[in-house]
Amino acid sequence: MQVFIVGGAVRDELLGRACADRDYVVVGATPESMLAAGFRPVGKDFPVFLHPETQAEYALARTERKTGRGYHGFAFHAAPDVTLAEDLGRRDLTINAMARDEAGELVDPFHGQRDLQDKILRHVGPAFAEDPVRILRLARFAARFTDFSIAPETLALMRRMVADGEVDHLVAERIWQELAKGLMEEKPSRMFEVLRDCGALARLLPEVDALFGIPQRADYHPEIDTGIHTLMVIDQAAGRQFPLTVRYAALCHDLGKAQTPADILPRHIGHEMRSVALCETLSERLRVPNDCRDLALLMARHHGTIHRAGEMRASTLVELLEKCDALRRPARFNELLDSCLCDYTG
Repeated sequence: MQVFIVGGAVRDELLGRACADRDYVVVGATPESMLAAGFRPVGKDFPVFLHPETQAEYALARTERKTGRGYHGFAFHAAPDVTLAEDLGRRDLTINAMARDEAGELVDPFHGQRDLQDKILRHVGPAFAEDPVRILRLARFAARFTDFSIAPETLALMRRMVADGEVDHLVAERIWQELAKGLMEEKPSRMFEVLRDCGALARLLPEVDALFGIPQRADYHPEIDTGIHTLMVIDQAAGRQFPLTVRYAALCHDLGKAQTPADILPRHIGHEMRSVALCETLSERLRVPNDCRDLALLMARHHGTIHRAGEMRASTLVELLEKCDALRRPARFNELLDSCLCDYTG
């Protein structure tokens, strides 16, 4: 039985980044031998065990075979004869397909260290195309490693996957999981740029994709394009290290501008209520947590009014505070103001 540290822990060590979680792959073991060594089974879809002392995850080396569309369409094979190279070969990106053995030696069959040095996000092999979640994961890594580029052949493969309809079979919970992680990265705008570049944004988040190309008044928004403005607002929230609730509100606050009648552009009269309706639709479809949804709805409905708060009479300002439930929910109201700050500075 051989144990290897794999994936993100190896990648982050080579980058000089801190890594809280360490994942291990065990080669040459069986579930019975793991149980005999005191490990506790936790995997539902494939054999994963918790170390009896550290509680770290140890997975048996495995291969996988595509059996259907979407994230769940896989059959897994874990056996003592599965090699480390076979296990690493099923992973998404070369920078995530490295391992270290118990002596500290690097195992790098797909040249992930070279791609780290060259700052390239590259898929390991054809198996990338079998799991549409990997498009979201790559986009999320682009938001984390902000100076990395995507290998041309990887981007071309992602575009083919979208054209083949693979992303249409992703379940809402998985989309939200990756979206939430991406929003919490260093530069979340890159995630949306990558998804848009490969065509996945229009399939997964059509409400957001529709914002690109919609003009705004240049005196308020020098960037003009509503989609670009939205990405700038999200990055403002990330730069200020605001929580997920604020970042999701930043994403949704101007959705209604995509439905502004063409004859009144670049003005967007009444876009707030259109944004509320689209935010409700998006949040319901992705099963967004209540705290994120509720703040996003408040932001969509009231951000225009809050930007004009300095011009209000005292009675009107009190009415706004009541509509926002500011006195009963002061913490949430502070997050609403943070969201509006990002909109103003973005």
